[in-house]
Amino acid sequence: MKSLLPKATMFLITLYVIHTSVQVNAQKMSDSEIIEILPGEQWWGSAVWDGHLMPLQENYSIDLFGNTKANQAQPLLLSNKGRVIWSEKPITYSISDKEIHVSSYGEQLEVSTFGKSLKSGYIGASQKYFPASGKTPDPLLFQRPQYNTWIELIYDQNQRDILKYAKAILENDMPSGVLMIDDNWQEDYGKWEFHPGRFDSPGSMIDSLHQMGFKVMLWICPFVSPDSDVYRELAARGVFVKTADGSEPLMVRWWNGVSAVLDFTNPGAVDWFDDQLEYLSSEYGVDGFKFDAGDSHFYNQPSSSYDSLAIPNDHNIAFQQFGLKYPLNEYRATWKMGGQPLAQRLHDKGHNWEDLQKLIPQIALQGLLGYPFNCPDMIGGGSFGSFINDATIDQDLIVRSAQVHALMPMMQFSVAPWRVLDQEHFEAVKAAVDLREQYLPIILSLVDHAKNTGEPIVRLMEYEFPNQGFEEVKDQFMLGSGLLVAPIIRQNQKGRTVTLPKGKWKYKEQIYRGGKSIAIEVGLTEIPVFEKH
Repeated sequence: MKSLLPKATMFLITLYVIHTSVQVNAQKMSDSEIIEILPGEQWWGSAVWDGHLMPLQENYSIDLFGNTKANQAQPLLLSNKGRVIWSEKPITYSISDKEIHVSSYGEQLEVSTFGKSLKSGYIGASQKYFPASGKTPDPLLFQRPQYNTWIELIYDQNQRDILKYAKAILENDMPSGVLMIDDNWQEDYGKWEFHPGRFDSPGSMIDSLHQMGFKVMLWICPFVSPDSDVYRELAARGVFVKTADGSEPLMVRWWNGVSAVLDFTNPGAVDWFDDQLEYLSSEYGVDGFKFDAGDSHFYNQPSSSYDSLAIPNDHNIAFQQFGLKYPLNEYRATWKMGGQPLAQRLHDKGHNWEDLQKLIPQIALQGLLGYPFNCPDMIGGGSFGSFINDATIDQDLIVRSAQVHALMPMMQFSVAPWRVLDQEHFEAVKAAVDLREQYLPIILSLVDHAKNTGEPIVRLMEYEFPNQGFEEVKDQFMLGSGLLVAPIIRQNQKGRTVTLPKGKWKYKEQIYRGGKSIAIEVGLTEIPVFEKH
Protein backbone atom coordinates (compact mmCIF):
# COMPACT_ATOMS: atom_id res chain seq x y z
CA MET A 1 0.00 0.00 0.00
CA LYS A 2 1.37 3.43 -0.90
CA SER A 3 2.32 5.76 1.93
CA LEU A 4 0.02 8.62 2.92
CA LEU A 5 2.87 10.45 4.69
CA PRO A 6 3.52 13.89 3.18
CA LYS A 7 6.73 15.22 1.68
CA ALA A 8 8.08 18.08 3.80
CA THR A 9 4.79 18.30 5.67
CA MET A 10 5.57 21.24 7.93
CA PHE A 11 7.01 23.27 5.07
CA LEU A 12 3.89 22.85 2.95
CA ILE A 13 1.51 23.54 5.83
CA THR A 14 3.48 26.72 6.60
CA LEU A 15 3.18 27.78 2.96
CA TYR A 16 -0.55 27.12 3.08
CA VAL A 17 -1.01 29.31 6.16
CA ILE A 18 0.97 32.13 4.55
CA HIS A 19 -0.88 32.03 1.21
CA THR A 20 -4.47 31.16 2.03
CA SER A 21 -7.15 33.82 2.28
CA VAL A 22 -10.83 34.14 1.58
CA GLN A 23 -11.60 34.01 -2.13
CA VAL A 24 -13.16 37.20 -3.39
CA ASN A 25 -16.25 36.03 -5.26
CA ALA A 26 -17.49 39.46 -6.31
CA GLN A 27 -15.24 39.87 -9.34
CA LYS A 28 -14.62 43.25 -10.92
CA MET A 29 -15.97 43.32 -14.46
CA SER A 30 -14.85 45.38 -17.41
CA ASP A 31 -17.30 47.84 -18.88
CA SER A 32 -19.62 46.12 -21.32
CA GLU A 33 -18.60 46.50 -24.94
CA ILE A 34 -21.09 46.49 -27.76
CA ILE A 35 -19.87 44.75 -30.90
CA GLU A 36 -21.99 45.48 -33.94
CA ILE A 37 -22.65 42.38 -36.04
CA LEU A 38 -21.72 43.10 -39.65
CA PRO A 39 -23.99 42.20 -42.58
CA GLY A 40 -23.71 38.45 -43.20
CA GLU A 41 -21.53 37.97 -40.12
CA GLN A 42 -21.91 34.80 -38.03
CA TRP A 43 -20.20 33.95 -34.73
CA TRP A 44 -18.90 30.79 -33.04
CA GLY A 45 -17.22 30.24 -29.70
CA SER A 46 -17.05 29.81 -25.95
CA ALA A 47 -18.70 26.55 -24.90
CA VAL A 48 -18.46 23.19 -26.70
CA TRP A 49 -21.69 22.05 -25.01
CA ASP A 50 -23.52 24.54 -27.24
CA GLY A 51 -21.72 23.62 -30.45
CA HIS A 52 -24.93 22.42 -32.08
CA LEU A 53 -26.41 25.89 -31.52
CA MET A 54 -23.70 27.55 -33.58
CA PRO A 55 -23.51 29.89 -35.35
CA LEU A 56 -24.84 31.93 -32.45
CA GLN A 57 -28.39 33.16 -32.75
CA GLU A 58 -30.21 36.14 -31.31
CA ASN A 59 -31.11 35.79 -27.61
CA TYR A 60 -28.18 33.45 -26.91
CA SER A 61 -26.32 34.36 -23.70
CA ILE A 62 -23.74 32.77 -21.45
CA ASP A 63 -21.64 33.64 -18.40
CA LEU A 64 -18.37 31.69 -18.35
CA PHE A 65 -17.40 32.57 -14.78
CA GLY A 66 -17.31 29.24 -12.95
CA ASN A 67 -19.13 27.68 -15.89
CA THR A 68 -17.70 25.60 -18.73
CA LYS A 69 -20.99 23.72 -19.21
CA ALA A 70 -19.33 20.41 -18.26
CA ASN A 71 -17.13 20.40 -21.37
CA GLN A 72 -14.37 22.43 -23.00
CA ALA A 73 -14.57 26.24 -23.09
CA GLN A 74 -12.51 29.30 -23.99
CA PRO A 75 -13.02 33.06 -23.46
CA LEU A 76 -13.17 33.37 -27.25
CA LEU A 77 -15.56 34.36 -30.02
CA LEU A 78 -14.78 34.00 -33.74
CA SER A 79 -16.64 35.30 -36.77
CA ASN A 80 -16.73 34.34 -40.43
CA LYS A 81 -15.44 37.83 -41.18
CA GLY A 82 -12.14 37.15 -39.38
CA ARG A 83 -13.06 39.05 -36.24
CA VAL A 84 -11.98 37.77 -32.82
CA ILE A 85 -13.07 38.63 -29.29
CA TRP A 86 -10.77 37.41 -26.49
CA SER A 87 -10.10 37.95 -22.81
CA GLU A 88 -7.60 36.36 -20.44
CA LYS A 89 -10.44 36.01 -17.93
CA PRO A 90 -13.98 34.62 -18.21
CA ILE A 91 -16.43 36.60 -20.28
CA THR A 92 -20.17 37.03 -20.22
CA TYR A 93 -22.11 38.02 -23.31
CA SER A 94 -25.49 38.08 -24.98
CA ILE A 95 -26.64 38.53 -28.57
CA SER A 96 -29.57 40.76 -29.43
CA ASP A 97 -30.60 43.37 -32.00
CA LYS A 98 -27.65 42.55 -34.26
CA GLU A 99 -25.21 43.29 -31.46
CA ILE A 100 -23.03 41.36 -29.04
CA HIS A 101 -22.93 42.78 -25.53
CA VAL A 102 -19.81 41.38 -23.86
CA SER A 103 -17.90 41.96 -20.62
CA SER A 104 -14.87 40.36 -18.99
CA TYR A 105 -14.15 39.46 -15.38
CA GLY A 106 -10.99 41.33 -14.45
CA GLU A 107 -9.34 41.87 -17.84
CA GLN A 108 -9.95 44.17 -20.77
CA LEU A 109 -11.43 42.60 -23.87
CA GLU A 110 -9.34 42.36 -27.00
CA VAL A 111 -11.21 42.78 -30.29
CA SER A 112 -9.07 42.00 -33.33
CA THR A 113 -9.39 41.18 -37.01
CA PHE A 114 -7.29 38.51 -38.71
CA GLY A 115 -8.09 38.28 -42.40
CA LYS A 116 -11.66 37.94 -43.63
CA SER A 117 -12.77 34.40 -42.80
CA LEU A 118 -13.46 32.01 -39.93
CA LYS A 119 -10.23 30.17 -40.77
CA SER A 120 -8.01 33.25 -40.81
CA GLY A 121 -9.65 34.48 -37.59
CA TYR A 122 -9.01 31.16 -35.86
CA ILE A 123 -5.39 30.90 -37.02
CA GLY A 124 -4.68 34.46 -35.88
CA ALA A 125 -6.32 33.86 -32.49
CA SER A 126 -4.52 30.54 -32.03
CA GLN A 127 -1.10 32.00 -32.76
CA LYS A 128 -1.66 34.96 -30.47
CA TYR A 129 -3.60 33.55 -27.52
CA PHE A 130 -3.11 29.75 -27.34
CA PRO A 131 -0.22 28.67 -29.59
CA ALA A 132 0.32 25.01 -30.39
CA SER A 133 2.69 23.19 -28.05
CA GLY A 134 4.40 21.00 -30.66
CA LYS A 135 3.22 17.92 -28.75
CA THR A 136 0.33 15.44 -28.95
CA PRO A 137 -1.24 13.03 -26.49
CA ASP A 138 -0.10 9.39 -26.76
CA PRO A 139 -0.27 8.39 -30.46
CA LEU A 140 -2.11 5.15 -29.61
CA LEU A 141 -5.20 7.24 -28.80
CA PHE A 142 -5.40 8.03 -32.53
CA GLN A 143 -3.88 4.87 -34.01
CA ARG A 144 -6.25 2.33 -32.48
CA PRO A 145 -9.75 2.28 -31.02
CA GLN A 146 -10.25 3.05 -27.36
CA TYR A 147 -12.35 0.75 -25.17
CA ASN A 148 -13.94 2.03 -21.98
CA THR A 149 -15.33 -0.41 -19.41
CA TRP A 150 -18.03 1.97 -18.16
CA ILE A 151 -21.15 0.85 -20.03
CA GLU A 152 -20.40 -2.87 -19.68
CA LEU A 153 -19.56 -2.83 -15.97
CA ILE A 154 -20.80 0.53 -14.64
CA TYR A 155 -19.90 0.58 -10.90
CA ASP A 156 -18.97 -3.11 -10.82
CA GLN A 157 -15.43 -2.69 -12.14
CA ASN A 158 -13.64 -5.97 -11.36
CA GLN A 159 -10.69 -8.00 -12.53
CA ARG A 160 -12.58 -10.98 -13.92
CA ASP A 161 -14.98 -8.96 -16.10
CA ILE A 162 -12.34 -6.50 -17.29
CA LEU A 163 -10.23 -9.39 -18.59
CA LYS A 164 -13.35 -10.97 -20.09
CA TYR A 165 -14.14 -7.72 -21.92
CA ALA A 166 -10.60 -7.42 -23.26
CA LYS A 167 -10.52 -11.03 -24.45
CA ALA A 168 -13.89 -10.59 -26.15
CA ILE A 169 -12.52 -7.63 -28.11
CA LEU A 170 -9.85 -9.84 -29.65
CA GLU A 171 -12.08 -12.91 -30.01
CA ASN A 172 -14.50 -10.83 -32.08
CA ASP A 173 -11.72 -9.70 -34.41
CA MET A 174 -11.56 -6.15 -33.10
CA PRO A 175 -8.11 -4.55 -32.80
CA SER A 176 -6.47 -3.98 -29.43
CA GLY A 177 -5.86 -0.38 -28.38
CA VAL A 178 -6.32 1.70 -25.25
CA LEU A 179 -8.39 0.09 -22.46
CA MET A 180 -9.87 2.52 -19.95
CA ILE A 181 -10.92 1.09 -16.58
CA ASP A 182 -13.60 3.43 -15.34
CA ASP A 183 -14.97 4.60 -12.00
CA ASN A 184 -15.11 2.31 -8.95
CA TRP A 185 -11.97 0.24 -9.52
CA GLN A 186 -10.60 2.07 -6.47
CA GLU A 187 -11.15 1.52 -2.76
CA ASP A 188 -12.71 4.96 -2.36
CA TYR A 189 -12.57 8.40 -3.92
CA GLY A 190 -9.11 9.65 -3.09
CA LYS A 191 -7.96 6.21 -1.94
CA TRP A 192 -6.33 5.27 -5.22
CA GLU A 193 -5.67 1.60 -4.63
CA PHE A 194 -7.38 -1.29 -6.43
CA HIS A 195 -10.29 -2.56 -4.36
CA PRO A 196 -9.07 -5.87 -2.87
CA GLY A 197 -12.55 -7.40 -3.00
CA ARG A 198 -12.81 -6.93 -6.77
CA PHE A 199 -9.18 -7.25 -7.85
CA ASP A 200 -7.25 -10.30 -6.67
CA SER A 201 -4.07 -9.39 -8.51
CA PRO A 202 -4.21 -6.05 -10.33
CA GLY A 203 -0.57 -6.28 -11.40
CA SER A 204 -1.08 -9.60 -13.16
CA MET A 205 -4.32 -8.27 -14.71
CA ILE A 206 -2.48 -5.34 -16.26
CA ASP A 207 0.35 -7.64 -17.35
CA SER A 208 -2.24 -9.77 -19.16
CA LEU A 209 -3.78 -6.71 -20.80
CA HIS A 210 -0.36 -5.60 -21.98
CA GLN A 211 0.30 -9.04 -23.42
CA MET A 212 -2.98 -8.77 -25.35
CA GLY A 213 -1.75 -5.52 -26.90
CA PHE A 214 -3.58 -2.96 -24.76
CA LYS A 215 -2.35 0.10 -22.95
CA VAL A 216 -4.27 0.65 -19.72
CA MET A 217 -5.78 3.85 -18.34
CA LEU A 218 -7.48 4.33 -14.98
CA TRP A 219 -10.31 6.73 -14.17
CA ILE A 220 -9.46 9.30 -11.48
CA CYS A 221 -10.91 12.53 -10.12
CA PRO A 222 -9.87 15.31 -7.69
CA PHE A 223 -12.43 14.33 -5.03
CA VAL A 224 -11.72 12.68 -1.68
CA SER A 225 -14.47 10.97 0.31
CA PRO A 226 -14.85 12.39 3.82
CA ASP A 227 -14.22 10.33 6.94
CA SER A 228 -11.64 8.09 5.26
CA ASP A 229 -8.07 7.78 6.49
CA VAL A 230 -6.89 9.57 3.36
CA TYR A 231 -9.27 12.43 4.04
CA ARG A 232 -8.00 12.84 7.60
CA GLU A 233 -4.37 12.89 6.44
CA LEU A 234 -5.03 15.43 3.71
CA ALA A 235 -7.22 17.64 5.89
CA ALA A 236 -4.35 17.82 8.37
CA ARG A 237 -2.01 18.87 5.56
CA GLY A 238 -4.38 21.63 4.42
CA VAL A 239 -4.43 20.64 0.75
CA PHE A 240 -8.18 20.84 0.16
CA VAL A 241 -10.15 23.81 -1.07
CA LYS A 242 -11.57 25.21 2.16
CA THR A 243 -14.64 27.04 3.36
CA ALA A 244 -14.66 30.81 3.00
CA ASP A 245 -13.36 31.35 6.53
CA GLY A 246 -10.61 28.77 5.98
CA SER A 247 -11.70 26.70 8.98
CA GLU A 248 -12.35 23.34 7.28
CA PRO A 249 -12.43 21.53 3.93
CA LEU A 250 -15.19 22.65 1.59
CA MET A 251 -17.70 19.88 0.90
CA VAL A 252 -18.69 19.74 -2.76
CA ARG A 253 -21.77 17.92 -4.07
CA TRP A 254 -21.04 16.15 -7.35
CA TRP A 255 -22.74 13.44 -9.44
CA ASN A 256 -21.80 10.61 -7.10
CA GLY A 257 -21.85 12.05 -3.63
CA VAL A 258 -20.42 14.76 -1.44
CA SER A 259 -16.64 15.05 -1.17
CA ALA A 260 -13.75 17.30 -0.33
CA VAL A 261 -11.88 18.54 -3.39
CA LEU A 262 -8.13 18.84 -3.82
CA ASP A 263 -6.76 22.34 -4.28
CA PHE A 264 -4.49 22.05 -7.33
CA THR A 265 -3.25 25.59 -6.81
CA ASN A 266 -1.52 24.15 -3.72
CA PRO A 267 1.85 22.46 -4.44
CA GLY A 268 1.15 20.07 -1.56
CA ALA A 269 -1.98 18.75 -3.30
CA VAL A 270 -0.13 18.43 -6.60
CA ASP A 271 2.73 16.59 -4.90
CA TRP A 272 0.38 14.17 -3.14
CA PHE A 273 -1.70 13.41 -6.25
CA ASP A 274 1.45 12.90 -8.27
CA ASP A 275 2.63 10.36 -5.68
CA GLN A 276 -0.59 8.39 -6.07
CA LEU A 277 -0.38 8.18 -9.85
CA GLU A 278 3.33 7.40 -9.82
CA TYR A 279 2.60 4.56 -7.42
CA LEU A 280 -0.05 3.12 -9.75
CA SER A 281 2.33 3.38 -12.68
CA SER A 282 5.34 1.85 -10.96
CA GLU A 283 3.55 -0.77 -8.86
CA TYR A 284 1.09 -2.08 -11.44
CA GLY A 285 2.23 -0.79 -14.82
CA VAL A 286 -0.69 1.60 -15.41
CA ASP A 287 0.00 3.55 -18.60
CA GLY A 288 -2.18 6.63 -18.20
CA PHE A 289 -5.24 8.24 -16.68
CA LYS A 290 -8.72 9.47 -17.49
CA PHE A 291 -8.97 12.73 -15.54
CA ASP A 292 -12.65 13.25 -14.80
CA ALA A 293 -14.39 16.19 -13.07
CA GLY A 294 -12.37 19.32 -12.24
CA ASP A 295 -15.27 21.37 -13.70
CA SER A 296 -15.10 24.99 -12.63
CA HIS A 297 -18.66 24.92 -11.26
CA PHE A 298 -17.52 22.64 -8.44
CA TYR A 299 -15.50 25.59 -7.12
CA ASN A 300 -18.18 28.18 -7.76
CA GLN A 301 -19.09 28.95 -4.17
CA PRO A 302 -17.57 30.98 -1.33
CA SER A 303 -14.27 29.30 -0.53
CA SER A 304 -10.59 29.83 0.13
CA SER A 305 -7.59 28.29 -1.54
CA TYR A 306 -3.80 28.30 -1.52
CA ASP A 307 -3.84 30.82 -4.36
CA SER A 308 -5.89 33.55 -2.74
CA LEU A 309 -6.68 35.12 -6.11
CA ALA A 310 -7.85 31.91 -7.80
CA ILE A 311 -11.30 32.04 -9.33
CA PRO A 312 -13.25 28.83 -10.11
CA ASN A 313 -11.89 28.72 -13.67
CA ASP A 314 -8.32 28.80 -12.33
CA HIS A 315 -8.96 25.61 -10.38
CA ASN A 316 -10.13 24.02 -13.61
CA ILE A 317 -6.90 25.07 -15.37
CA ALA A 318 -4.73 23.81 -12.52
CA PHE A 319 -6.25 20.32 -12.75
CA GLN A 320 -5.61 20.18 -16.51
CA GLN A 321 -2.04 21.42 -16.16
CA PHE A 322 -1.38 18.49 -13.87
CA GLY A 323 -2.32 16.05 -16.64
CA LEU A 324 0.28 17.42 -19.07
CA LYS A 325 2.77 15.11 -17.39
CA TYR A 326 0.89 12.06 -18.69
CA PRO A 327 0.79 11.65 -22.50
CA LEU A 328 -1.90 8.96 -22.16
CA ASN A 329 -4.65 11.20 -20.83
CA GLU A 330 -8.28 12.19 -21.29
CA TYR A 331 -10.22 15.22 -20.09
CA ARG A 332 -13.86 16.23 -20.38
CA ALA A 333 -14.03 19.62 -18.63
CA THR A 334 -11.41 22.13 -19.76
CA TRP A 335 -10.87 25.85 -19.52
CA LYS A 336 -8.34 27.91 -21.49
CA MET A 337 -6.00 25.04 -22.40
CA GLY A 338 -6.03 25.54 -26.16
CA GLY A 339 -3.01 24.21 -28.03
CA GLN A 340 -2.03 21.76 -25.29
CA PRO A 341 -1.49 17.97 -25.79
CA LEU A 342 -4.59 16.84 -23.91
CA ALA A 343 -7.18 14.40 -25.27
CA GLN A 344 -10.57 16.09 -25.03
CA ARG A 345 -13.77 14.04 -24.93
CA LEU A 346 -17.26 15.35 -25.52
CA HIS A 347 -19.66 15.25 -22.60
CA ASP A 348 -21.63 12.00 -22.14
CA LYS A 349 -24.20 11.56 -24.88
CA GLY A 350 -27.48 9.71 -24.62
CA HIS A 351 -28.35 6.70 -26.77
CA ASN A 352 -30.55 8.69 -29.13
CA TRP A 353 -30.45 10.25 -32.58
CA GLU A 354 -30.71 13.80 -31.28
CA ASP A 355 -27.42 13.45 -29.42
CA LEU A 356 -25.79 11.74 -32.40
CA GLN A 357 -26.58 14.84 -34.45
CA LYS A 358 -24.63 16.98 -31.96
CA LEU A 359 -21.33 15.17 -32.50
CA ILE A 360 -20.23 16.95 -35.67
CA PRO A 361 -20.91 20.57 -34.62
CA GLN A 362 -19.57 20.02 -31.10
CA ILE A 363 -16.36 18.31 -32.26
CA ALA A 364 -15.91 21.07 -34.84
CA LEU A 365 -16.31 23.72 -32.14
CA GLN A 366 -13.73 21.94 -29.99
CA GLY A 367 -11.27 22.46 -32.83
CA LEU A 368 -12.23 26.14 -33.19
CA LEU A 369 -11.52 26.65 -29.49
CA GLY A 370 -8.02 25.21 -29.83
CA TYR A 371 -8.73 21.59 -28.84
CA PRO A 372 -7.93 19.48 -31.94
CA PHE A 373 -7.14 16.20 -30.14
CA ASN A 374 -10.73 15.24 -29.54
CA CYS A 375 -13.00 12.25 -29.03
CA PRO A 376 -16.78 12.23 -29.72
CA ASP A 377 -17.77 10.49 -26.45
CA MET A 378 -18.51 6.74 -26.57
CA ILE A 379 -19.99 4.91 -29.55
CA GLY A 380 -23.76 4.67 -29.13
CA GLY A 381 -23.63 7.06 -26.17
CA GLY A 382 -21.83 7.21 -22.83
CA SER A 383 -24.87 7.78 -20.62
CA PHE A 384 -25.21 4.42 -18.86
CA GLY A 385 -28.93 4.77 -18.14
CA SER A 386 -29.61 4.22 -21.84
CA PHE A 387 -28.18 0.69 -21.69
CA ILE A 388 -29.69 -0.73 -18.52
CA ASN A 389 -32.55 -2.24 -20.50
CA ASP A 390 -31.15 -3.92 -23.62
CA ALA A 391 -34.57 -3.79 -25.27
CA THR A 392 -34.11 -0.04 -25.78
CA ILE A 393 -30.99 -0.45 -27.91
CA ASP A 394 -31.21 0.88 -31.44
CA GLN A 395 -28.80 -1.19 -33.55
CA ASP A 396 -28.80 1.26 -36.46
CA LEU A 397 -27.87 4.05 -34.07
CA ILE A 398 -24.82 2.18 -32.80
CA VAL A 399 -23.65 1.52 -36.37
CA ARG A 400 -24.13 5.13 -37.46
CA SER A 401 -22.44 6.36 -34.27
CA ALA A 402 -19.42 4.15 -35.00
CA GLN A 403 -19.31 5.55 -38.52
CA VAL A 404 -19.17 9.15 -37.24
CA HIS A 405 -16.34 8.19 -34.87
CA ALA A 406 -14.43 6.30 -37.54
CA LEU A 407 -13.23 9.39 -39.39
CA MET A 408 -12.70 11.62 -36.39
CA PRO A 409 -9.44 11.94 -34.42
CA MET A 410 -10.41 9.24 -31.89
CA MET A 411 -12.82 6.32 -31.79
CA GLN A 412 -14.05 5.06 -28.41
CA PHE A 413 -16.17 1.98 -27.70
CA SER A 414 -17.84 1.20 -24.40
CA VAL A 415 -20.97 -0.88 -24.90
CA ALA A 416 -19.74 -4.14 -26.46
CA PRO A 417 -21.08 -4.16 -30.03
CA TRP A 418 -20.73 -7.95 -30.30
CA ARG A 419 -23.05 -8.30 -27.29
CA VAL A 420 -25.84 -5.92 -28.30
CA LEU A 421 -25.84 -6.22 -32.11
CA ASP A 422 -26.89 -8.92 -34.51
CA GLN A 423 -24.31 -10.17 -36.99
CA GLU A 424 -25.30 -7.79 -39.78
CA HIS A 425 -24.97 -4.71 -37.60
CA PHE A 426 -21.80 -5.92 -35.91
CA GLU A 427 -20.18 -6.48 -39.31
CA ALA A 428 -21.14 -2.91 -40.23
CA VAL A 429 -19.33 -1.66 -37.11
CA LYS A 430 -16.24 -3.66 -38.02
CA ALA A 431 -16.43 -2.22 -41.53
CA ALA A 432 -16.25 1.26 -39.97
CA VAL A 433 -13.14 0.24 -38.01
CA ASP A 434 -11.60 -1.10 -41.23
CA LEU A 435 -12.38 2.12 -43.09
CA ARG A 436 -10.69 4.12 -40.37
CA GLU A 437 -7.57 1.99 -40.89
CA GLN A 438 -7.65 2.95 -44.57
CA TYR A 439 -7.68 6.66 -43.77
CA LEU A 440 -5.42 6.45 -40.71
CA PRO A 441 -2.34 7.89 -42.48
CA ILE A 442 -4.35 11.03 -43.26
CA ILE A 443 -5.68 11.25 -39.69
CA LEU A 444 -2.17 10.89 -38.25
CA SER A 445 -0.77 13.49 -40.64
CA LEU A 446 -3.49 15.90 -39.46
CA VAL A 447 -2.63 15.13 -35.83
CA ASP A 448 0.99 15.98 -36.60
CA HIS A 449 -0.09 19.16 -38.38
CA ALA A 450 -2.28 20.17 -35.43
CA LYS A 451 0.52 19.83 -32.89
CA ASN A 452 2.56 22.40 -34.82
CA THR A 453 -0.13 24.77 -36.09
CA GLY A 454 -3.10 24.29 -33.75
CA GLU A 455 -5.40 23.79 -36.73
CA PRO A 456 -8.48 21.61 -36.20
CA ILE A 457 -8.52 18.07 -37.53
CA VAL A 458 -12.30 18.02 -37.90
CA ARG A 459 -13.34 21.24 -39.62
CA LEU A 460 -16.59 23.00 -40.31
CA MET A 461 -17.47 23.39 -43.96
CA GLU A 462 -17.42 27.16 -43.41
CA TYR A 463 -13.84 26.91 -42.12
CA GLU A 464 -12.53 25.45 -45.36
CA PHE A 465 -14.98 27.01 -47.81
CA PRO A 466 -15.88 30.55 -46.73
CA ASN A 467 -18.65 32.54 -48.34
CA GLN A 468 -20.26 29.56 -50.09
CA GLY A 469 -23.28 29.35 -47.78
CA PHE A 470 -22.00 26.64 -45.40
CA GLU A 471 -22.50 28.53 -42.12
CA GLU A 472 -25.46 26.38 -41.06
CA VAL A 473 -24.21 23.02 -42.37
CA LYS A 474 -23.89 20.68 -39.36
CA ASP A 475 -24.38 17.19 -40.79
CA GLN A 476 -21.14 16.87 -42.77
CA PHE A 477 -17.56 17.87 -42.04
CA MET A 478 -14.11 18.23 -43.50
CA LEU A 479 -11.35 15.92 -42.35
CA GLY A 480 -8.49 18.28 -43.01
CA SER A 481 -8.84 20.19 -46.26
CA GLY A 482 -9.22 17.28 -48.68
CA LEU A 483 -11.89 14.87 -47.39
CA LEU A 484 -15.57 15.67 -47.06
CA VAL A 485 -17.33 13.20 -44.74
CA ALA A 486 -21.13 12.96 -44.90
CA PRO A 487 -22.31 10.21 -42.49
CA ILE A 488 -25.87 9.16 -41.80
CA ILE A 489 -27.00 10.76 -38.52
CA ARG A 490 -30.79 10.58 -38.72
CA GLN A 491 -33.09 7.68 -37.96
CA ASN A 492 -34.35 5.54 -40.87
CA GLN A 493 -32.23 7.37 -43.43
CA LYS A 494 -31.44 5.25 -46.48
CA GLY A 495 -29.71 8.12 -48.22
CA ARG A 496 -28.94 11.77 -47.79
CA THR A 497 -28.23 15.08 -49.48
CA VAL A 498 -24.59 16.17 -49.62
CA THR A 499 -23.74 19.81 -50.22
CA LEU A 500 -20.56 19.99 -52.29
CA PRO A 501 -18.29 23.05 -52.38
CA LYS A 502 -17.11 24.42 -55.70
CA GLY A 503 -14.59 22.23 -57.49
CA LYS A 504 -14.43 18.53 -58.33
CA TRP A 505 -15.17 15.75 -55.85
CA LYS A 506 -14.60 12.02 -56.20
CA TYR A 507 -16.93 9.45 -54.62
CA LYS A 508 -17.19 5.77 -55.59
CA GLU A 509 -14.99 6.36 -58.63
CA GLN A 510 -17.35 9.03 -59.92
CA ILE A 511 -16.43 12.71 -60.27
CA TYR A 512 -18.99 15.28 -59.15
CA ARG A 513 -18.87 18.98 -59.92
CA GLY A 514 -19.39 21.03 -56.79
CA GLY A 515 -21.26 24.20 -56.08
CA LYS A 516 -24.48 22.24 -55.65
CA SER A 517 -26.22 19.58 -53.57
CA ILE A 518 -26.54 15.96 -54.66
CA ALA A 519 -28.66 13.08 -53.38
CA ILE A 520 -27.00 9.72 -52.71
CA GLU A 521 -28.08 6.35 -51.36
CA VAL A 522 -26.17 5.07 -48.35
CA GLY A 523 -26.13 1.43 -47.28
CA LEU A 524 -25.76 0.22 -43.71
CA THR A 525 -22.02 -0.36 -44.06
CA GLU A 526 -21.26 2.84 -45.97
CA ILE A 527 -19.70 6.11 -44.85
CA PRO A 528 -19.77 8.63 -47.71
CA VAL A 529 -16.32 10.18 -48.14
CA PHE A 530 -15.78 12.64 -50.98
CA GLU A 531 -12.18 13.32 -51.97
CA LYS A 532 -11.24 16.73 -53.29
CA HIS A 533 -10.07 16.05 -56.84
